Amino acid sequence: MIFITAKFQILPEHADDWPEISRSFTEATRAEDGCLWFDWSRSLDDPHEYVLVEAFRDGDAGGAHVSSDHFKAAQAELPPYLAATPKIVSQAVDQDDWNELGELAVD
Repeated sequence: MIFITAKFQILPEHADDWPEISRSFTEATRAEDGCLWFDWSRSLDDPHEYVLVEAFRDGDAGGAHVSSDHFKAAQAELPPYLAATPKIVSQAVDQDDWNELGELAVD
């Protein structure tokens, strides 16, 4: 799978509204056939930062995502709400779902 984590620094006046601002992009991405997950979290340390954790089945699914109409729309619609260019880590990993964190196993 392609595993991606991205950090989005949102302009302070839009930070509380980011879930709604990004909703159509989020919902369309989650509906993609090759999307495994697409989850936003708000930073505990910085109220203007959102972290996106996403995964796609494979490179073809990732390519379909960045070629989609909703991705192109997001490229035009979302930057005015951002304080900086998002930062990203993207890696192909040899698994297809989350693994358990054995060091914190719950009996």
